[in-house]
Amino acid sequence: MARVCDLCGKHASVGHKVSHANNATLRKWMPNLRHVRALVNGQVKRVTICAKCLKAGKVMKAPHKTRVKPAMPAVLENASVAA
Repeated sequence: MARVCDLCGKHASVGHKVSHANNATLRKWMPNLRHVRALVNGQVKRVTICAKCLKAGKVMKAPHKTRVKPAMPAVLENASVAA
């Protein structure tokens, strides 16, 4: 998996870590990526999005999966009596 934001293309950047003695060694700054279920063209897909895009609302998160529960007869009777 590439560590790249699917929306903005943000990826790792490379630079130097500089010590107090001014010694420079290479290091990487990684983007803050999140795996989210999002609506893409009307379909639910898992996408890798950076936290900045997620916070800015550039992605529509998919609704949670819900399980249909059978209605209890006693609850339905009480609801119809109260109404």
